[in-house]
Amino acid sequence: MNNVYESPFNSRYASSEMQELFSNDTKFKTWRRLWIALAEAEKELGLNITDEQIQELIKFKDSINYEVAQQKEKEFRHDVMAHIHAYGEQCQKAKGIIHLGATSCYVGDNTDVIVMRDALKLVKSKLIVLIKKLSGFAMENKDLPTLGFTHYQPAQLVTVGKRACLWLQDILMDLEDLDYVLSNMRMLGSKGTTGTQASFLNLFDNDHEKVKELEKRIANKLGFDSVFPVSGQTYSRKLDSKVLNVLSGIAQSAYKFSNDMRLLQSMKEMEEPFEKSQIGSSAMAYKRNPMRSERISSIARYVIINALNPAITASTQWFERTLDDSANRRISIPEAFLAVDSILNIYINVTDGMVVYPKVIEKHIMEELPFMATENIMMEAVKRGGDRQELHEKIRVYSMEAGKQVKVHGNKNDLVERIAADPIFGMTLDEINSVLEPKNYIGRAPQQVVDFINEHVNPVLERNKVDDINVDLKV
Repeated sequence: MNNVYESPFNSRYASSEMQELFSNDTKFKTWRRLWIALAEAEKELGLNITDEQIQELIKFKDSINYEVAQQKEKEFRHDVMAHIHAYGEQCQKAKGIIHLGATSCYVGDNTDVIVMRDALKLVKSKLIVLIKKLSGFAMENKDLPTLGFTHYQPAQLVTVGKRACLWLQDILMDLEDLDYVLSNMRMLGSKGTTGTQASFLNLFDNDHEKVKELEKRIANKLGFDSVFPVSGQTYSRKLDSKVLNVLSGIAQSAYKFSNDMRLLQSMKEMEEPFEKSQIGSSAMAYKRNPMRSERISSIARYVIINALNPAITASTQWFERTLDDSANRRISIPEAFLAVDSILNIYINVTDGMVVYPKVIEKHIMEELPFMATENIMMEAVKRGGDRQELHEKIRVYSMEAGKQVKVHGNKNDLVERIAADPIFGMTLDEINSVLEPKNYIGRAPQQVVDFINEHVNPVLERNKVDDINVDLKV
């Protein structure tokens, strides 16, 4: 048992893949990849760097001598310089050309962009899995009528599958935003201390084209098409804000889903997975709390609020840079990704085992359907010779009386029996009950599900093939 604080994202929630992306090991190995790309590009453009030096850098790119780096950082109080010296101790022939012409932000900022890109790709893969699971659930339940709710008051019927499409549509919107940001991500490049590239211009004897080509080649070596055309010492912190806005959007969508699930579980119409030995309450042994959906809600709230951090950072940068971004970014960006990864793990887990209770749903429908069916009953009675205005008044009075039976006395809804007993309607109880078929009140909901899945969801799944995953939660 640790005697120091450990982030619950590591111990309880986030996947090992996302934790690895934001680990120090990934960061420092990426620094070395960037130093290699810089040396290669500088050699290709004519600087006096040998193949032997580059091969030496490549040899030690993943074998970081952390003890040396830690000792050097204590000495220099500068993490980048510490790792340059540590790399240099391993690469005696190449140590003089490591980091040539660059600043700390060359490795720091470019690494941040690389890691965020890779983290967004991981988030995207989980979104696709989630879309696949939700679309299957929607199609499976496209015809199952259920009470719709507006203002959390019973409204016209929908279907369970149609409601799932509301959750799905939100996720598709998030995927669109993610794809846009991902496709427009750029590296800082090699810009120098204030973004003027003065040091590189000096290295290449005032050859502007070589300086421009240098950072293009570096970007390509790291899998990017472009760099920021202009910058200060850092890339624009607007990028961080845009990325975390995408993560906030995902959290918002998951939050809405989790709240719906919590309400449905309270109504006993649907439940999230509940394991054989799971305990719902330490005091009330019968309880089946929606703890996974509650966890989604809890973590989503954190992500939504956390999106303010890069927004404030982006808006308060001074001129070409200020260091009040650094400590905040070390916390807010990794934790946003770890949190969204956690949310998606739980969301996938829940959708993989959601339970629907049709009999409970039907019971709730039949408690409300007589009120909703009154217009159909009235129209049928008119066809049989009744007076529309007189029938309307009768239904209004009977509806109020039936509502009183339910709300005041706790009795069943007897509206149908009241109408059948009144000869003015000219309908038997069986005839009225035949009108109370739930599928007659769901409109185009099943067709909307089919159209939505075929026209909007399946094309996304076709474009984005990923392996299915089943998430086993740590706790």
